[in-house]
Amino acid sequence: MKKIFKSKIQIGIGIMVFAFIFSLFYSTQIFSEEIPFKRLDKFSKRMHQLRGEAVGYPVNQNTDLKEFYQWYIDSRLYDVSMNNVGDPQKASIYSMNTHEFENELIDFFAPLYGFSKDEAWGIVTMSGTDGNMHGMYFGVKQLLSQTKMLPICYVSEEAHYSIKKLADLQNLELRLIKADESGKMIVSEFEKALDPTKPALVVIAMGTTFKGAIDDQAAIDAVIRKKKPIAVYRHVDAALFGGYLPFTENKDLVNRKVFYFDSIAVSGHKFFGFDEPMGVFITTKKTLSQINPFNVPYLNQAVPTITCSRNALSALKFWWKVKKTGMQGFITQAKEILANAKYLEAELQKINCPAWRGEYSNTVYFKRPIQTVMRKYDLAPEFDSRLGGNLAHIVVMQNVSRKVIDEIVSDVKTKMQ
Repeated sequence: MKKIFKSKIQIGIGIMVFAFIFSLFYSTQIFSEEIPFKRLDKFSKRMHQLRGEAVGYPVNQNTDLKEFYQWYIDSRLYDVSMNNVGDPQKASIYSMNTHEFENELIDFFAPLYGFSKDEAWGIVTMSGTDGNMHGMYFGVKQLLSQTKMLPICYVSEEAHYSIKKLADLQNLELRLIKADESGKMIVSEFEKALDPTKPALVVIAMGTTFKGAIDDQAAIDAVIRKKKPIAVYRHVDAALFGGYLPFTENKDLVNRKVFYFDSIAVSGHKFFGFDEPMGVFITTKKTLSQINPFNVPYLNQAVPTITCSRNALSALKFWWKVKKTGMQGFITQAKEILANAKYLEAELQKINCPAWRGEYSNTVYFKRPIQTVMRKYDLAPEFDSRLGGNLAHIVVMQNVSRKVIDEIVSDVKTKMQ
């Protein structure tokens, strides 16, 4: 019996070993095929075709990174793995990073948003939502350190959907404040909702998702001064508008010296034009000091960021873009997109298509056209009974020229519902 039992075990082990070897061989066959370049070329061609007509979302398709990638290939940096883990302002034992470029980038942006170089602390994020996540997390920690209480989060109902997700993630009570028909927070509703016995985490929408509305910071501050909550932290979600406003005559809208706020998040793949999501988050060193540092011995420093490993190449690309474009380049681009947005609004109104645009906005929302037009231009849908029901919008980025606008308006006119 023992011999039979032993032989069965041996047979079982043999089958397992054979199965393992076979699985390795089979998986190698699957993943060792030649790269299907024809399929990839077809995909690339389709992306280029769609690029010229995708105008419903806030993405600058004029990425202009050919020179960067040529340098990247020539320098053979593709053979190096880098990681921006840790605090970029502190020396790390792990030297394979682009912290020096990241810090220079924050030094460029900090004064644009009213932060002095000495007080500012910031990072390159992987998206605007990542920046909002850091802003809300830092805000919660600062308010907890002041009051030992979780704050209530206040935000406009038309602000970016990430705020709802992030409030849920941090188990915060969320109070959505009604917005008017232009998309702006109704400040009298904020006053009703504000509980002065609890700390307040106020998220200010610097350009709402669909209508491109800007919350009235002065009026919000007046309510805060009047009701005097026990502690307040203000985070500005300026994903799109924070990109171009600093380069316009309305730059004070994102200046914390004029309209006080504690932190700001801005997207890089929107106004600045990148081939992947990224952004910047900036706050103060005072706020940073309230964060549990979670000291990590093998990095010889504290790691205050939520995301530990961070994309080192994003920081380098962002630095490259700023160096190449410069202040004057961004000023020119900001002027152009706003002028083209005004042009689009006027052209739609000329064909009797109801259209609206916020005062500082590059977003034009209008009566929704038929589905073929919606699909052709990747238009985002919305519904507001106050404005007649079904709506669509176009976000006028650098790739949306007047020629493109004329084609869109022509399609809307010939196929109006």
